[in-house]
Amino acid sequence: MHTTLQTLWQETRDSDSVRHRLHDVLRQAIIRMVLAPGQALSEKEIADLFAVSRQPVREAFIRLSESGLVEVRPQRGTYVVRISRQAVLEARFIRESLEVSITLEAVKRPLQPSVLMELNELIVRQRSCIERQDHDRFFFLDEMFHRTLAFSTGQVMAWKVVEDVKAQLDRVRYLSIPDSTPIAKLADQHQAIVDAVAAADTQAAVEAMSIHQREILNSLPELERRFPDMFEEVALVTPALAI
Repeated sequence: MHTTLQTLWQETRDSDSVRHRLHDVLRQAIIRMVLAPGQALSEKEIADLFAVSRQPVREAFIRLSESGLVEVRPQRGTYVVRISRQAVLEARFIRESLEVSITLEAVKRPLQPSVLMELNELIVRQRSCIERQDHDRFFFLDEMFHRTLAFSTGQVMAWKVVEDVKAQLDRVRYLSIPDSTPIAKLADQHQAIVDAVAAADTQAAVEAMSIHQREILNSLPELERRFPDMFEEVALVTPALAI
């Protein structure tokens, strides 16, 4: 675990503040299940690991609690929260609403050829992750695809809102790759979005983005069955109790 956290730290920008870098490292570690749901987090241990004071660690914990990723329990400690099905569904709804709107903007503009080229190049790079089974790299390239689409339409604030609300959703997305949702399927969905935008086909573009954003609904029940310890209230929906 410590080695992975230090690797994530090295991937952050030196120019960012320690607090910001710590938040990014811990957020990614939680999303990638390096820090598992229910795990206790030690303020002192993390501060010692990165050779920083405890204050920026404390501030990072607060930001993570605001995103719904950790729970700070006074006098008891800080814990990675289990995945909330309701939070995932709400985040997915918000993300689909915003990203469909972003896609509509991309059709209306239309996008510059250089942007379409960049999006297509990202898809090529995503496909290169299939054979190598490089899930972390694909996850990064997936983020870049959606971020590029949002920024190219001038919807920077919309993307920031998406980033803020999708923390719980990201954990489920990460769990779903590759077994529940194969990389090739997601790359194909990205291609359908770009092709529809390039063709200025509003209906096809909206449908392609909606299908893509609803993909997680297909994998969520399976993930709850496979990883019950990672989810809240999973026992409430078991077949035995449903009779």
